[in-house]
Amino acid sequence: MSTAEAPGGSTPGVSTPEVSKPGAAKPPLAILPLLAAAAFATGCGMRLLDPLLPLVARDLHSTVAEVAVLITAFALPYGLCQVVLGPLGDRFGKLRVLTLGLIAYGLAMAACALAGSLGQMLALRAATGAAGGAIIPLALAWIGDNVPYQERQATISRFLTGMVMAQLLTGPISGSIGQAFGWRAVFLVTASVSLLTAAAIAATLGGRLWRGQPAGSGRLGFASYAELLSRRAARLLLLAAFLDGLLLFGGAFPFIGSYLIQDFHLEPWQAGLVVAGFGLGALAYTRAARRLLGWFGETRLMLGGGLLLSAALAVLALAPSWPLVAAMQALLGLFFFSFHGVLQARSTEALPEARATAVSAFAMALFLGQGVGSVCFGALLARSGYTGAFLLAAIAMVGLTLWCRAALGGSARN
Repeated sequence: MSTAEAPGGSTPGVSTPEVSKPGAAKPPLAILPLLAAAAFATGCGMRLLDPLLPLVARDLHSTVAEVAVLITAFALPYGLCQVVLGPLGDRFGKLRVLTLGLIAYGLAMAACALAGSLGQMLALRAATGAAGGAIIPLALAWIGDNVPYQERQATISRFLTGMVMAQLLTGPISGSIGQAFGWRAVFLVTASVSLLTAAAIAATLGGRLWRGQPAGSGRLGFASYAELLSRRAARLLLLAAFLDGLLLFGGAFPFIGSYLIQDFHLEPWQAGLVVAGFGLGALAYTRAARRLLGWFGETRLMLGGGLLLSAALAVLALAPSWPLVAAMQALLGLFFFSFHGVLQARSTEALPEARATAVSAFAMALFLGQGVGSVCFGALLARSGYTGAFLLAAIAMVGLTLWCRAALGGSARN
C-alpha cells in the first residue's frame, strides 16, 4: 500500500508534501468517515469507565478508589507505546498498522468484558490502551500523506469529529447501558464498533491494505527520532505539545468537574453534563474549521484561539455561578481546538519522510505533559484554590500562545 504524499502547493513556513509517484495506488479519502469511526471507538475506550467505576468495583469486589487505576492502566500504555507504533506505521504502512491495532483493540475490549478479577482487568485495560495508541496518531499521519497542507487542518477537523462525539456521548451512553445491562455490555458494544470498523476499512481497501510496502519504508526506522530531534522546528513543536498537555490536558481541564462539585455544589451527573459542553464547542470547531482558516489563516487562528482560551479560563475562574462556567466550557472547546489544531497540523509536517513517527512523538509529548500537569495543578490547587489555579493557568496560556506565535511562525521543517 503506497502512502506517498499527495501533491499540494507550498504554504509559508510549511514544507510542501511530495508528489505521488505515477501509478502509485493511494487509498481514497472516502475512507475518512471510517477513520473517524475508529477515533470514536478509541475515544469511547478512554472515557467509558467514568460512569461505570461503582459498578465495576462492586462486581470485582473492590473499592472505587482501587478500580480508578483502570483509567491510568489505559492511558499509560497508550502514551508510552507511541515510541514503537510510529516507526511501525512508517515501516509497514499506516493504515495497515492502524487496522491491526483496531482489531487488537476490539479483541482486548471484548476480553475486558470477561475479566473476573481486578488484576485481569488491569492487564486487559493495558493491552487495550497499547493497541488503541495505534489509531489516532497513525490516522493523522495518513491524512498528512494524502492531503495537501492547505486542506489538512480542515480535513483533520472532520476526522476529529469522531473523537469529539465520543467525548460528548460516551458518558451518557456508557452510564445508561451499564445501568440497564451491566458494565460488561458497554465493553462488548465498544468492541463491536471497533471490530466492525476494522472490517469496513479492510473491505474498502481490499488487497491494497496488505500488499506492498509504503514508499520509502525502512529508510529511517527508529533512527527517525534522532532525525526528528535534530530539527529545531520539530523540537520547538514537541515542547509546545508538552506545555499544551501540561497546562490544559493535565492541568486545567480535568479539574473543572471537581470545581463545579466543590465550589458550586452540583451533583456529579450535573457536573458531567456541564463538562460535556466542551464537546459542543469542539464540534462547532470541526464544522467551522475550513471557514475559520479561510478568514484568519493558520497563525492568526492559533493566536486568537489561544488568547481567547486564556480569557475563557479567566472568566471561568471568577464565575459567580455555574451557568457562566457552562458557557465558558463550550467556548473552551471551540478555542482550544482553534489553538491545538494548528499544532496538530504542524506535527504532520515535522518529518514528512517518517510522518507517523513525528505524529506519535507529538502525541507522546502531549501525554507526558498531561502526566506532569495533573501533579502540578493538584499541588497548585492545594495552595491557591480553584480560582487561583485557573487564573494562573490562564496567564500561563497567554505566555504559551505568544511563545508559539514567535517560535512556530517559521518552517515546520528546519
